[in-house]
Amino acid sequence: MRAAAVTLAAIALLALLLPLVLPWGHADIDWNAVRAPAFTPGHPLGTDSVGRDLLVRVAVGTRITLAVALAAALVALVVGVAWGAVAGWIGGRVDEAMMRVVDALYALPFMFVVIVLMVVFGRSVLLVFLGIGAVEWLTMARVVRAQVMTLKQRPFVLASEAAGARGPAILTRHILPNTAAAAIAYLMLTVPQVVMVESFLSFLGLGVQEPLTSLGILVHDGADDMDIAPLALAVPCFVLVALVVALNRIGEGLRERMAA
Repeated sequence: MRAAAVTLAAIALLALLLPLVLPWGHADIDWNAVRAPAFTPGHPLGTDSVGRDLLVRVAVGTRITLAVALAAALVALVVGVAWGAVAGWIGGRVDEAMMRVVDALYALPFMFVVIVLMVVFGRSVLLVFLGIGAVEWLTMARVVRAQVMTLKQRPFVLASEAAGARGPAILTRHILPNTAAAAIAYLMLTVPQVVMVESFLSFLGLGVQEPLTSLGILVHDGADDMDIAPLALAVPCFVLVALVVALNRIGEGLRERMAA
């Protein structure tokens, strides 16, 4: 887990700092170095088909992918915790109705939801993470609901009820803090899933749009130029794999520690 945390921190720091120290912006075009190979002076990884520096684009793409993933995961956390907590606490027919909504959303194809959102609202980074977060909260809601249903039978909750505390106060002061460990552990396992979803959408052209970039866009562009510029594909693929593996390892480590 420590190695995964160091890897994640290193990738995040490079993504934040490299665009600040390199002379090129992610959308700047060097007309004198179109499709420049790796190790060209001024362009360590070379340039793409229109002369944009690949090292800067990988750094900015990593930054965008992480930002979208974290934002979508936070959306999933807020919506999932709220939905699951209310359903688990109230129970009965309300719980049944709320969980049937979750089941119905599970049955909808994810790509269909994203395409409909983009047709209705247009394409933007904000829409990307809202769309992903609107789907990823479903499992979070089930996890939190199960925790709440277990905790509301505990003696400290029954004592609070006997003392006259109201349901919302008990839920926010006693139950939700005790579900935080499970929610955070699952959140850390949600982030790598969102990274992969965002990269897949961007690879298909449905995610982040130019002039911004992301790891999915870079993998797509690198696949087109892999015969003449293999690093254009290898570097973003390596960063993407390293991110997903590190995030998964951290999530698994947190889950194991909180279960112990």
